[in-house]
Amino acid sequence: MACGFRRVIACQLSRVLDLPPENLIKSISAVPISKNEETADFQLSVDSLLEKDNDHSRPDIQVHAKRLAEKLRCDTVVSEISTGERTVNFKINRELLTKTVLQQVIEEGSKYGLKSELFSDLPQKKIVVEFSSPNVAKKFHVGHLRSTIIGNFIANLKEALGHQVIRINYLGDWGMQFGLLGTGFQLFGYEEKLQSNPLQHLFEVYVQVNKEAADDKSVAKSAQEFFQRLELGDVQALSLWQKFRDLSIEEYIRIYKRLGIYFDEYSGESFYREKSQEVLKLLESKGLLLKTIKGTAVVDLSGNGDPSSIFTVMRSDGTSLYATRDLAAAIDRMDKYNFDTMIYVTDKGQKKHFQQVFQMLKIMGYDWAERCQHVPFGVVQGMKTRRGDVTFLEDVLNEIQLRMLQNMALIKTTKELKNPQETAERVGLAALIIQDFKGLLLSDYKFNWDRVFQSRGDTGVFLQYTHARLHSLEETFGCGYLNDFNTACLQEPQSVSILQHLLRFDEVLYRSSQDLQPRHIVSYLLTLSHLAAVAHKTLQIKDSPPEVAGARLHLFKAVRSVLANGMKLLGITPS
Repeated sequence: MACGFRRVIACQLSRVLDLPPENLIKSISAVPISKNEETADFQLSVDSLLEKDNDHSRPDIQVHAKRLAEKLRCDTVVSEISTGERTVNFKINRELLTKTVLQQVIEEGSKYGLKSELFSDLPQKKIVVEFSSPNVAKKFHVGHLRSTIIGNFIANLKEALGHQVIRINYLGDWGMQFGLLGTGFQLFGYEEKLQSNPLQHLFEVYVQVNKEAADDKSVAKSAQEFFQRLELGDVQALSLWQKFRDLSIEEYIRIYKRLGIYFDEYSGESFYREKSQEVLKLLESKGLLLKTIKGTAVVDLSGNGDPSSIFTVMRSDGTSLYATRDLAAAIDRMDKYNFDTMIYVTDKGQKKHFQQVFQMLKIMGYDWAERCQHVPFGVVQGMKTRRGDVTFLEDVLNEIQLRMLQNMALIKTTKELKNPQETAERVGLAALIIQDFKGLLLSDYKFNWDRVFQSRGDTGVFLQYTHARLHSLEETFGCGYLNDFNTACLQEPQSVSILQHLLRFDEVLYRSSQDLQPRHIVSYLLTLSHLAAVAHKTLQIKDSPPEVAGARLHLFKAVRSVLANGMKLLGITPS
């Protein structure tokens, strides 16, 4: 695999440069494929070898690259050495490249790319990922979709790299909104509606009570009193709250199942209503708690009264806040899991909140606050369904399934499927996820219903279509061919381009593991699919000599395997 070839090159370089091979591995990268010509397979960045603080002019680096290339020798692995712009390039023996890559893809299966030298010094960690986290008693809307699929991707990637991952869904199941909802249900709620369509009815109640509270101060006061009763453990109030929570989770689990997502723990703000009081006592004992004129309790993070650094931890009526409960949750998770890293996946609007939470933990004496990380993301615009202003996720999933079924019916080549609804859902979700993951997570993006379902171009539909077509090849021609293959039969430019691209998979995984951005994997898989589409047209299996057909089938099987691996990491079930 790539890492094996990298090590051979690094060992030869180490003898010339008098450096340990380990110091050179990450400076040797697979060369991206070029449409114009067959490129080298690996390149050494000469810049990375030289002192970074020195100002090296372009000619000096080029001279350095040329001298280094002259000292190196070709061998049974490296068939050609040349220089590029600020690089030394290495071409691998073609037959060896073919045999090694295809054997490793097929033998390593889902582990291909993950056993790379790039990950050899990676310590195994215990990682908590908190994601999705919708507000209980409110329908799951598309605002939660990004947190859900991004968090799932991060958890999948960390797990694939061998870390122990704990997936937490931290539900918004406490706070002032429950005061409003409890009061609203007493005023406008119907038990029958709650049982037949719980979240839709609670949503309607919530909208209505908010309107009433804006016009009638007594409603707002009742809501405040209801939440106080919850905080004090009033049995009747808690019973109603518990019913709302149980019905909500039931519905969420159903939606997560459609998305193919699971959690190790369903937690929630309510778990920390008592522990948040302990946080307040700790802050008070450290002399950090300040009372304002309004009666709220705050902490001055700046230490000099800067208004932008005031962190409110308690309401004037003594009830806890979201921030206090976040502090209590972080402390509790450290006690429970003793994590090495904790990742919060929420929108970029909460960036300051998490900066302050981490700062607060440090002030409270918890050095492990440095192990906490916020992964922010931008907002999605334009994902409206036919149902109006608030776009519920289930409406989006239903619309995706419907549109995919319509598209599939129009394509004449679509085979008769055993379960068209399930296939439509899988392909539709791939479309949704790829549209979301193509750019930087921090960027806002505009959702486009028409573009997302195109079967050509850079879409999730195209990925699924490519995977299905390659799978169909294996089914049609059987696996009899796959016992052995002749490497000499895979020397066409289309085959070599695919092999060179397969070489790069570990680097792409490494890059995503460093910055937690799925776009590197998305871009890689789309390129692989385009290469496969070209090869499928030119490298015929039908009517080819058995030796040629077998070799090509090996190649397509490897493509399908890597395609499936990447898709699964992104949270897509290959169809």
